[in-house]
Amino acid sequence: MNLDIAKKWVSDHLMEEHCFKYIGSRNQEDVFSGFISKLYPNVFLIETNNNAYKCFSYNDIVIGSISIVS
Repeated sequence: MNLDIAKKWVSDHLMEEHCFKYIGSRNQEDVFSGFISKLYPNVFLIETNNNAYKCFSYNDIVIGSISIVS
């Protein structure tokens, strides 16, 4: 996967409710529900179900740090 494919993937899932899994530093995992609410040139925002915002770069998708959990 490259950056252009990641940007297309994010725009295809805009405003859809999903469960996300983020693998952070030292293999810490965070699973949360929400939807991709805003797109910017280098980052995108996910609004969680408890009205908090989380910001991720498109590179996080490329390297597999964030994914949709089925």
